[in-house]
Amino acid sequence: MRNINLIESIKISLISLRENKLRTLLTLLGIIIGVMTVITVVSIISGLNRYVETKLFNFGSNDFMVQRTPSLITSYEEWLKVRKRKRIPFRYYKIIKERCSSCMLVGARVSTSGIVKYGDNSIEDVYITGYTENDAYILGTLELESGRAILKSDVDNGRQVAIIGWDIKDKLFKGRDPIGKFIRMKGFKFKVIGVVEKRGKVLGMSQDNFVTIPITTFFKKFGKRNRSIEITVHTESLRMMEDAQDEVRSIMRALRHLSPKDKDDFAIETQQTFLDFYKKTTATLYLVMILISSIALIVGGIVIMNIMLVSVTERIREIGIRKAVGARRRDILIQFLIESVFLSVLGGLIGIILGFSIAKIISVATGFPSAVELWSVIAGVLIAGTVGLFSGIYPANKAAKLDPVVALRM
Repeated sequence: MRNINLIESIKISLISLRENKLRTLLTLLGIIIGVMTVITVVSIISGLNRYVETKLFNFGSNDFMVQRTPSLITSYEEWLKVRKRKRIPFRYYKIIKERCSSCMLVGARVSTSGIVKYGDNSIEDVYITGYTENDAYILGTLELESGRAILKSDVDNGRQVAIIGWDIKDKLFKGRDPIGKFIRMKGFKFKVIGVVEKRGKVLGMSQDNFVTIPITTFFKKFGKRNRSIEITVHTESLRMMEDAQDEVRSIMRALRHLSPKDKDDFAIETQQTFLDFYKKTTATLYLVMILISSIALIVGGIVIMNIMLVSVTERIREIGIRKAVGARRRDILIQFLIESVFLSVLGGLIGIILGFSIAKIISVATGFPSAVELWSVIAGVLIAGTVGLFSGIYPANKAAKLDPVVALRM
């Protein structure tokens, strides 16, 4: 009997939906928007979480970096303050390398951007980096597809050699082997000695549009003036990393002639620096998502309640007939609750489909990764069902309390 009532209730709901298409759309709109928001944001953040774990943070767990300004600046006032800091000269790298007993590897890098040419082909906005030989093994190793890495002898002798990213190979050499060929940057020739494996995009930005050269060659050809280096450090363990950070901070403060009361005028960043910022950012997104979806779901719930009250008014005679032929109060109550939940779940399912579709469109258009999470689908259906259940209680209870004699007269 219960199964028959359930099937009957769903059939009645479908008939009602079909006969009142505009009213149905308006009824479901709040639920659709609420669930769609949840699914879209969860899909994008879940995709970002996976991406962060695998590709976004190249920092090794035992590595850290010293630079003039922090990578993450969250306000204009902070930017104005840090831009006044003195640059970090190349000699600081040599001093830290000599004095830091807890540092296993110390490297340095400096960067600019420019046009890279080969023959008649050229590529703009290339990230050009000068490395020490150690730096290639700190903050993530550059895996070579072919050729060799930059050696200590290349740095010591300031050789005009270069390692290129996959985009440079693909766009300039078009299927030809670039090893041994000469590219031009800022009017200087560099011999290609290596090609890095394709790394793809991060948030829509290519990680393969770069050229790496010895840092001494970089300074010799592009100049040292007003250039600030980044110092990279690798340690043996997490415990040693803490000791190394303390040592490096002390060395840097001494070189900067800072008094005990002065704040650091440089930044030391680890993997945790970025993870903390990332977690704070995603937590804010989740909060915004909850607020938006909550408002939409509350509005949706109110709309469903009003529509169900209208439905009760329209079907008073039907309720009277059902009671007259033996329907119990509980049967009427269940009938309208099922209709309310069915309406809400239908809106939830539409919201889930739209949410995943929007997340996928955003992913394709911007490069933001997205991922389908089963728990978010289940949560979307449960949330929609719960809203429908609570929204249907008052109209269902009102319908169940109707006097069959009074109902038949109306």
